Amino acid sequence: MGLRLLMIGPPGAGKGTQAAQIARDHGVPKISTGDMLRDAVASGTSLGLQIRETMSTGRLVSDDLIVALVRDRLRLDDATVGFVLDGFPRTVTQAEALDGLLNGAPLTVVEIQVPDEELVRRVRGRRICESCGTTVSAFDGDPAQASACRNCGGRLVQRSDDSEAVVRDRLQVYWKETRPMIGYYEPRPTFRRVNGALAPRDVYAAIAGAIGSVAAGR
Repeated sequence: MGLRLLMIGPPGAGKGTQAAQIARDHGVPKISTGDMLRDAVASGTSLGLQIRETMSTGRLVSDDLIVALVRDRLRLDDATVGFVLDGFPRTVTQAEALDGLLNGAPLTVVEIQVPDEELVRRVRGRRICESCGTTVSAFDGDPAQASACRNCGGRLVQRSDDSEAVVRDRLQVYWKETRPMIGYYEPRPTFRRVNGALAPRDVYAAIAGAIGSVAAGR
């Protein structure tokens, strides 16, 4: 069995970027509830419209819906060799549900820590390519020039849930409802914590080191 990794951290901590790289390096799928929820919104169904209203205000989608989405995703063939979870679980209730889905299989848990004000700065500058979905930061260069994707040339846009007001609300929700989940995992020997305020390559190295230490039982 390959890597089973859960990435934990507040909005803007870099979970998505780091999770994608780790997943590629280990040959396992990155499973993002955010991606699944955005796909549901794009579908234009009544459920998608409900999800869009919830996400636009920074509130969390119901546990039952999220658990059902993840359960179905973990049943697909590519997830049998391992996976990297990004954005799930967010609450202790979801964490307990995930334990049930894994049926006793070991799970490596890595928390990425970043100060709140740095998170607000990062998310305000985040842009998404409309064509290929690549995430970039306007702060990587001149924000006035951050309009075209370097990968495909597509238009870069700001997500509706990346405004400062929504970001601060999401952080409040995170600390109130998601942070207690850290206490659920922290006593486990497979739990690690890394400094997410470092340069991305250094954060990646820290995550890789944490995964290696869990695998070695250190």
